[in-house]
Amino acid sequence: MRYLSTRGQALRQPFAEMLLAGLAPDGGLYLPEVWPRFMQTELSAFGLVPYADAARAIMGHFVGASFTDDELTADIAAAYAAFDNPQIAPLVEIAPNLYLLELFHGPTLAFKDIALQLLGRLFARLLKKRGGRATVLAATSGDTGSAAIAALGGLENIEVFVLHPQGRVSDVQRRQMTAAPFANVHNVAIEGSFDDAQAIVKALFAETRFAHSVNLTAVNSINFARIAAQCVYYFTAAAQLGAPAAFIVPTGNFGDVFAGEAAMRMGLAVRKLVVATNSNDIMARALNDGVYAAGSAHPTLSPSMDIQVASNFERALYEASDRDARWLRDVMAAFAHDRRIALPEDILIALRSRYAATRADDHETLDAIGRVHAETGRLIDPHTAVGVVAANNLQLHKDGPVVVLSTAHPAKFPAAVEKATGQIPPVPPRLKQALEGDEKLDVLAAEKDLVRAYIEARVPGL
Repeated sequence: MRYLSTRGQALRQPFAEMLLAGLAPDGGLYLPEVWPRFMQTELSAFGLVPYADAARAIMGHFVGASFTDDELTADIAAAYAAFDNPQIAPLVEIAPNLYLLELFHGPTLAFKDIALQLLGRLFARLLKKRGGRATVLAATSGDTGSAAIAALGGLENIEVFVLHPQGRVSDVQRRQMTAAPFANVHNVAIEGSFDDAQAIVKALFAETRFAHSVNLTAVNSINFARIAAQCVYYFTAAAQLGAPAAFIVPTGNFGDVFAGEAAMRMGLAVRKLVVATNSNDIMARALNDGVYAAGSAHPTLSPSMDIQVASNFERALYEASDRDARWLRDVMAAFAHDRRIALPEDILIALRSRYAATRADDHETLDAIGRVHAETGRLIDPHTAVGVVAANNLQLHKDGPVVVLSTAHPAKFPAAVEKATGQIPPVPPRLKQALEGDEKLDVLAAEKDLVRAYIEARVPGL
């Protein structure tokens, strides 16, 4: 298995090189040359085996010769050993034909753990083999940062730099990052939005000399290894249901929902992938109106979705264009200049064949949290609630099972949950240290040169 860039001007790479690179040198995102395909008997079997076994079977197609079967098996087992639920991604029915797929049972209580606990181990194994160093640079809207720190904190030969938008993550999300006790972790609060932080990350990857000098790599969902690991729970959920489902995905950077498209391209029958956005609704507008236009992100009760530039949408556009790299290069260059793409009709038709989209404002989000609690006794977080609003709006459960991806534990957003229900979510033991430890962070203006200098001052040997 080799990986190509969506922009068509980078050499094709094996899994190991793609993993360490994160972003392709031409600015594009890596995808497999050819999607692996599963037979129906294999798809059905994923509902009968432990999650780790399903992950090994699926990830084995992606890693190729970069890791042995024994290495992959060991790292997957270690990645999921500390999860609170042995099912890793359990399905919970909350109404007839309506399910929550709980993805928050890992170390930082968010879905990012499912991929990053594995990626951290693969990173460490690869660096140990090669004897090199890596500088991990991540922009986070809330959960990627803490999950990356939990996976990479304290590891030898890795420096971790996490950029988050100052004042635009929840207090719990911030403390999970800034109270981490690892010397190799550096937290930076950017005076701006997540989109500003993400733009800085992409710009620094584009500075080839700098990127090579610090061995820069990424663990955001721009790294395809994240997508590969996240597609596993689509397979396991569908196999347990035994019927094609519609998946509703709270969406910011488009990575988690694109993992659903990846599963479809590998043979999984899915009725529809629903992009559920908050009022930062660039993806809902793109899919419903045909214009992908970035505005200014503004704070909501679901901060991990406060994004106006969804990086992984580039992957969906590439596939929808029948992998036309030249067209994609031109359109992404135009977007970088104009912050707007009018989607051609054939592209829009291809996207809509897989995706639907809707939005929810904060009032609807609170109402959904309150309603789920009143009807089921369950507390859900604001991001999951955005998905529940979409489920209620679209009524897809009338035609078959509907699965809402429940992406974070409600204890990470206690203020919103209490406002909606009058209940403060119990704090899981693994959160208490983050809430009590001393914070360590630096504040920088949203300027690429300042971030570059900050990294250079902290990477050993420069």
